[in-house]
Amino acid sequence: MLQETLARDVNENPTQAGAPRGEAALRQYNMIDLFAGCGGLSLGFENAGFTPVFVNELNEDAQATYLMNRHHSLGGMKFSENDALHCNDAHELQGKRLEQLVSDLAQVPDVELAFDTATKKSGGGSNLDVLTGGPPCQGYSGIGIRRSYSVDKKDLPSNQLYQRMASVIRRVRPRVFLFENVRGLLTSKWTKEGGERIFPDVRDEFRAIPGYEVRWSLVYAKDYGVPQNRPRVLLVGVRRDVLEACDFLDPKADPEDAVACGFLPAGSPGEFPDLKDLLGDLVDDTVAEVLRSRNFERGTFETTAYPRPARSAIQKSLRTAPAWYEGRGIRLTEQEYSKHKPAVVEKFDHMIRNAGEIPEEWRTKKFSQRLLKPSWGNQEPNITATSLPDDYVHYSQPRILTVREWARLQLFPDWYRFAGKRTTGGIRRAGNPREGIFDREVPKYTQIGNAVPVGLAERVGSHFKRILDEAIG
Repeated sequence: MLQETLARDVNENPTQAGAPRGEAALRQYNMIDLFAGCGGLSLGFENAGFTPVFVNELNEDAQATYLMNRHHSLGGMKFSENDALHCNDAHELQGKRLEQLVSDLAQVPDVELAFDTATKKSGGGSNLDVLTGGPPCQGYSGIGIRRSYSVDKKDLPSNQLYQRMASVIRRVRPRVFLFENVRGLLTSKWTKEGGERIFPDVRDEFRAIPGYEVRWSLVYAKDYGVPQNRPRVLLVGVRRDVLEACDFLDPKADPEDAVACGFLPAGSPGEFPDLKDLLGDLVDDTVAEVLRSRNFERGTFETTAYPRPARSAIQKSLRTAPAWYEGRGIRLTEQEYSKHKPAVVEKFDHMIRNAGEIPEEWRTKKFSQRLLKPSWGNQEPNITATSLPDDYVHYSQPRILTVREWARLQLFPDWYRFAGKRTTGGIRRAGNPREGIFDREVPKYTQIGNAVPVGLAERVGSHFKRILDEAIG
């Protein structure tokens, strides 16, 4: 238990990855992240000044990614090494395990959390700042629907996890909570025959938590500095004591719209980077010729050092090492290329020469690959990074994107590492709910594709920080 380990490693550096310095460090904002995946949402909130105090993630590789990129300490012990402050299965978070979590967090002197449930009916609760969660979305997303076979969504265990999240909120009573999911949640129905939509049940579950006002919005990552369209449903609950103390929140502005009520930040269209500015410093000129000639050396086909200097502001930012980083500079990782077959390289070369056109002989019914644009011009991003790297072709080389390039689409910095396999396919990634196989492998591409874009999360985190500053000082 946590109380047995508080005395260890008292001299560890408490600085977390990406946290701002100076005035923001005067108050330590804290958060719990459920269904955290590889940590995109947490990282964005960390950049905004929050410190994770508990994390839950079912997949072992995704959780390993999350923990290897957290370098802060709590209670004199590294967060990443403290088993009391993370778990895999969210279903564990009930009964004695949930009460133990509350007890453990209350004993961490760094955050001094207090959980007061006696005042919950009047809108009070704990001094936990934020609880976030994005339950697995495979059963709601377009690709997920195709991979759910003939099983009704009501029979997919992952589609019920919003109830577990709501139960945890009822117990720990954060000042603000955030539920995140895909746009498909708004139109999905519980059964194949039609019937009731899923989203009203999700919304009403959170609205039934006493002492909170709940609003939601469909937002687009492109409006928050992210080079993707990536629509997301964000549902926010603000505890009433916080709501009453924050002048710029107005729940009467709209019964549903979180942005209109001030629960979420308004977007800033046009701030997304061009892909040549995002990825250009990773382009190794030798790669295209190797792909065409198939003159592969033994072993991994990869670039291990930056082939070009950082030119754009976004490149410089993503290549900047945080305070805890060891060494003089960041080493390029995850820039491994697929050894495409000659026909695939020929197809990709044709697409690059012909503005993305795919000749008839190379078209398939499965997926329609698209050529990425080096610049958006007068248009906006129309892509969404998914779990499938084969969806997109590099704008200047006959290949798909690397894991590092995929991560940059989500605005993960280059120091961020990923655990597990590079990729996998078929039944290992999709599972087979029809046969009761719900476990899925979550390789690196999938971890990244499932993540909340770091830039979007940072904008939301900064807005929540503004709410908390206004409400409690």
